[in-house]
Amino acid sequence: MTMTIKKQSRAALLGAITLTLAWGPALSFAESVDDKIARAMSAAPSDVSAEATIMDVDGTILREGTNGWVCLPGVGLIPGDEHPMCNDAVWMKWMAAVGAGTEFSTDVVGVSYMLQGDAMVNNDNPMATDPNDGGVWVQDGPHIMMLFPNMDMLADLPRDPFAGGPYVMWGETPLAHVMVPIEAK
Repeated sequence: MTMTIKKQSRAALLGAITLTLAWGPALSFAESVDDKIARAMSAAPSDVSAEATIMDVDGTILREGTNGWVCLPGVGLIPGDEHPMCNDAVWMKWMAAVGAGTEFSTDVVGVSYMLQGDAMVNNDNPMATDPNDGGVWVQDGPHIMMLFPNMDMLADLPRDPFAGGPYVMWGETPLAHVMVPIEAK
């Protein structure tokens, strides 16, 4: 992938995040803080979410936590999305890098829970917004996402989300990660 494509991808993703932050509060104004916290906590097993920090999609801390995990009531990359996620420190670093349009790297595995599922996305292109434009679109139910320090480790995993079992999402981009579905599609 050329540096130009990476910069364009980052710019598009940064634009999506900016739009989400601008519209996110307007879309969820009627929802109580307690409702947001409950939804965020539903993203992970209770032994993770019970002591996690709960952060709204606009970055507001709704509840301080003590275990290093951060749960959100929605995915800030998709305007109006209400699919909760719980991230370890590596995934929060990934999200911050994506939001800032900077490079991401890690020397340890990162884990994110999305036990309430996810929005429909293009498995090949994180910038795609229209399922009618082609590509492989997938909407996963409950799943875990993993980041790895070395993408060579993922060489034997399928890129096809319908092959069964774990697969690589956004494999040809700097946003590549492994999806581990917990139930059949």
